[in-house]
Amino acid sequence: MAFVKGHWQLLVLVAIIFALWSTPVMVPLKIVVVLLHELSHGLAAILTGGSIEQITISPEQGGLAQLRGGSRFWSLTAGYLGSLLLGMALLFAALRSTADRVVVAGLGLLLLVVAALYLRDLFALLFCIGLAVVLLAVARWLDHRANDLVLRVIGLTSMIYVPFDIFSDTIARSHLLSDARMMANEFGGATVLWGGLWLVVSVVAIGTSLRYGLGASSNIVLGSTSRES
Repeated sequence: MAFVKGHWQLLVLVAIIFALWSTPVMVPLKIVVVLLHELSHGLAAILTGGSIEQITISPEQGGLAQLRGGSRFWSLTAGYLGSLLLGMALLFAALRSTADRVVVAGLGLLLLVVAALYLRDLFALLFCIGLAVVLLAVARWLDHRANDLVLRVIGLTSMIYVPFDIFSDTIARSHLLSDARMMANEFGGATVLWGGLWLVVSVVAIGTSLRYGLGASSNIVLGSTSRES
């Protein structure tokens, strides 16, 4: 009961996300996670000496990062796990810091940079710039609780979407051309082996972060400017 009392708002958010999961309402949030996935590929390439040529996302929740150089192993690995890490970072920035507006604004500015440097197709440009404008508007004109909620929703969606996506793309439909399929082709092993490994890592990471990162209470105090401690 203490856990429910201390984290009922998060539990309600998770329930709402699950209830709306297969509806059009969740499509924009899923595309955000796809964008984080492709950005993670690109960041891994940059950190290992490569570069991003172009990033593409589609209304069907597909994405592609065209990279040059860098570590192929880490670039492929970073897609699912990197987007999960970014989602967790956004969630815990909301839960454990008071810099919600700064983080939301920073995310908006990052998306504008990504749009300017790496996006070419119309949908990706419109989606990324539109999302950036919304985030910057939220950071500028809404209070920290609204910014906190935005970070929680994006973070939770990523943490829910990534394990499901890994299972769907690499295990249930292992014939698809996925990151795990490319890992198997280029480094050996089976598609389901790499997908299963990433799935285990993602579930362990989520469980560990929630166990040690939530604290006694994550609820936002309604009608106040501070969060419960």
